[in-house]
Amino acid sequence: MSDATSGPGAAAARGLNWGWKRGAGVAGAAIGVVAAGAAAGVALERLTVGRGMRRRARLALDSAGPYGTLRGTPGTAVAEDGTELYYEVDEVAPEGAAEGTALRRRLFGRRSPRQPVTVVFSHGYCLGQDAWHFQRAALRGAVRAVYWDQRSHGRSERGRGQRESNAPVSIDLLGRDLKAVIDAAAPEGPLVLVGHSMGGMTMMALAAQYPDLVAERVIGAAFVGTSAGNLADVNYGLPVAGMNAVRRVLPGVLKALGSQTDLVEKGRRATADLFAGVIKRYSFGAKDADPGVARFAERLIEATPIDVVAEFYPAFAEHDKTEALCAFDSVPVLVLAGAGDLITPSEHSEAIAAALPDAELVLVPDAGHLVMLEHPETVNGRLLEVLAAAGAGEALTSQAASGEGTERG
Repeated sequence: MSDATSGPGAAAARGLNWGWKRGAGVAGAAIGVVAAGAAAGVALERLTVGRGMRRRARLALDSAGPYGTLRGTPGTAVAEDGTELYYEVDEVAPEGAAEGTALRRRLFGRRSPRQPVTVVFSHGYCLGQDAWHFQRAALRGAVRAVYWDQRSHGRSERGRGQRESNAPVSIDLLGRDLKAVIDAAAPEGPLVLVGHSMGGMTMMALAAQYPDLVAERVIGAAFVGTSAGNLADVNYGLPVAGMNAVRRVLPGVLKALGSQTDLVEKGRRATADLFAGVIKRYSFGAKDADPGVARFAERLIEATPIDVVAEFYPAFAEHDKTEALCAFDSVPVLVLAGAGDLITPSEHSEAIAAALPDAELVLVPDAGHLVMLEHPETVNGRLLEVLAAAGAGEALTSQAASGEGTERG
């Protein structure tokens, strides 16, 4: 997010038999990984260094890595239940500014468009807007971009409906949240929508409920490592029989763990090494993933409380938005996924592309679920192509292929 030998739901179920306090540590760590969409676990690989040394290594990576440090102009949108949704806007840099000028000229030529295109980025389950770090670094100053934190994630407020009345989370609700962000941060002008995992589902929910908005304003879209439905059939690399057992117990286990937040969070912190191993397995496709990027992903995921994990999880089984995809069939669409994605397998991206025959389907080799962090040059280059195809400018194919402006850091 080590070989897949046991699921988090199975580990948590065993924890109920061991005795709550003893099992909560392992269960908390495993269920915490569901926060990244990984409803499966792995056996921890043999460790060759001491726990103290590994902890110091994590701290060193935290202090040295520049990831997640980019900030924009802050703003707040208000959802239908009063939840405050935090977003940031990166504006187009002034003409002549070093940042973004070269890329902007590639996209738009010497003259800026009359109506600036706004690119709206929606992140995935138990991540945050900072998951788009490399895309933000690449586009910064060149286009107007909005990055937002989904309810109960990142800097957004804990969902009021969930906190005050135990209202369920649904993908449709997240679509309405996205509409509130668009109304606040980009009330006019053309839009390009980009979503990863749950963020792509959020885009589909927006289209299902506000087809006129999509028809009138959306000029391009990118669905990254996401799904239009049938998520209940995903086996996360586990044997089918084992996964069926996990599905039976997982909802109840999550509910129980969500009611013991403090205890589970302590357990998750205590088993940080297991947590890191599972994240690496289910987030990245290559074994030699950049340690700094892997630690960054771990920090994003571990920031999501277990009760939020529990609240959101049921929404995915109910998600079915294949029919909503037709709202995007008249604009350039990118469908991109890691070929080794175990969370939203590439077959789900192929299904989206089948529903949108004119879409560009890209399966990235040696990539997992967090493909935008693992292979940013590829993702950034393809996003530039979407902007070009959408009429946002005349981006050069050579630039997209070379990855200009997409370096890590």
